[in-house]
Amino acid sequence: MKKVKVNNRLRRIIRKALAGLNLTHADRATRLEAAAGLLKSADPGLRPALAAALKSETDGDVRAAMELALAAVDIGPDSTPPVRIAAAERLGASESPEARAILGRIVGDAEANAAVRDAARAALQQIGDRLELYRQFGAVFQGISLGSVLLLAAVGLAITFGVMGVINMAHGEMVMVGAYATFVVQELFRTFAPEFFGLSLALAVPAAFLAAAALGVGLERSVIRWLYGRPLETLLATWGVSLVIRQAVRTIFGSTNREVGSPEWMSGAMELAGGVAITYNRVWIILFSFAVLAAVMAVIRYTAFGLEMRAVTQNRPMANAMGIRSRKVDSMTFALGSGVAGMAGVALSQIDNVSPNLGQAYIVDSFMVIVFGGVGNLWGVLVGAMSLGVVNKFIEPFSGAVLGKIVILIALILFIQRRPQGLFAMRGRAAEL
Repeated sequence: MKKVKVNNRLRRIIRKALAGLNLTHADRATRLEAAAGLLKSADPGLRPALAAALKSETDGDVRAAMELALAAVDIGPDSTPPVRIAAAERLGASESPEARAILGRIVGDAEANAAVRDAARAALQQIGDRLELYRQFGAVFQGISLGSVLLLAAVGLAITFGVMGVINMAHGEMVMVGAYATFVVQELFRTFAPEFFGLSLALAVPAAFLAAAALGVGLERSVIRWLYGRPLETLLATWGVSLVIRQAVRTIFGSTNREVGSPEWMSGAMELAGGVAITYNRVWIILFSFAVLAAVMAVIRYTAFGLEMRAVTQNRPMANAMGIRSRKVDSMTFALGSGVAGMAGVALSQIDNVSPNLGQAYIVDSFMVIVFGGVGNLWGVLVGAMSLGVVNKFIEPFSGAVLGKIVILIALILFIQRRPQGLFAMRGRAAEL
C-alpha cells in the first residue's frame, strides 16, 4: 500500500474528471455548474465528453454554457487557426470574466497566429462595447430612479410653492413624516397581523398621506395663513417649524434610524451583464411616482376642487366674488401638497434611512427641480426631475457625488440667467401676477 499525496495538481485532475462526469447528470443545476467549471479549466482531454454532452443537451442555458466551454477548449494552442478564430468569435458573444480573460491571454500571446490575435482582439472589443452599453443602460436606470424620487418630493412642493407661492422650508419634514407613518403602520402589522405584512406598504400610502396632510393643514392655518405675500417671513417661519418638527420626531421615535421592511413583491433584483442590477423596489418606486403625478394632474384638471384651486391661483379677488372660499381652498391646497410629500416618504423609506433628517436631503434638490422645470407646471416638474436625475448619474462617475451636485447647481444657475421662467413658463393671467 502506498499513500496517495494530495496536492493541488491532484485536486485539479479530480475536479476536471468530476466536471466531465457531471455533464450528463440528471440535475440541470449540476450540469450547468460542470459546464462553468470546464470554462475555467478548459482541459482539451475533456473535449470529446463535452461535445457528446452538447449534442444531447436540450436546456438552452446549459447548452450556452457548454458551447462557451467548448470554445474555451478550441481556442487553445493545440487547435488550428481557423478553429481558434471561430472559437474567439463564440467567446466574443459572452460577457463572462472567464471569456474576457481567455481572449486577453490570446491577445497578449506574441507566439499566437496574427489572425487569431486579431480575432481575439475584435471579440474583446465587441464585449467591451456591449458592457459599455449595459453600463449606460444602468446609469439611465439609476438616473430615472433618482429622478422618480425627486419627482415624488417635488410634486407636493410644486403645489405649495408653484401654485400658492409659499416657500415652505418644512416640506422635507412632510416627507419625513410620511416615512415615519410607514414605520408605524409596519410596526402595527408586525405586532397584530404579521401574516399580512405584505399589505403594510399599500396601507401605509393613505396613512402617510393623511398624516402629512393633517400636519400641512395645521401649518397653513397656524403660521402660513398670516404670511401670504411675504416670502422672506414665510421662509424663516417654515424653517423654524421644520426644526420643531424634527425635534418632536426625535423626542417621540429617537434619533437613530428606524427599520422599514420591504414586502416580498418589492424584494430582489434582475442581474444584467457587467454587474448592472435592476432592483425591483426602484422599479416599483418609478411606477409609483408616475401614478402619483397622474393622480395629482387628474385632481387639478378634472375635479371641482382643482377648478377652484386654479381660479384662486389666477385671480383671488374674482374667485372670492364668484363665491369661492379662498381660505378653504388655500388649506386644502396645502393639505394636498403636504399629503403628496407624505406619499414620497413611503417610497423613500424603501431606499433610504428613516431618520429625523430624511427630508433635508431632498429639499434643496426639490427646489432645483421646480425652478428648472418651471414654477407651477407639473409637466416641468416631470421633465426637470428626470433630467436632473439622469444628468447627475452620468456626471457622478467622473466627478464624484458632491462635485457632481456642484456642477449641476452651477449649470442650473447659468440656465436661469438665460431663462428665468424655467423650461415650461406659466401662461395666462397667473403668469402676469
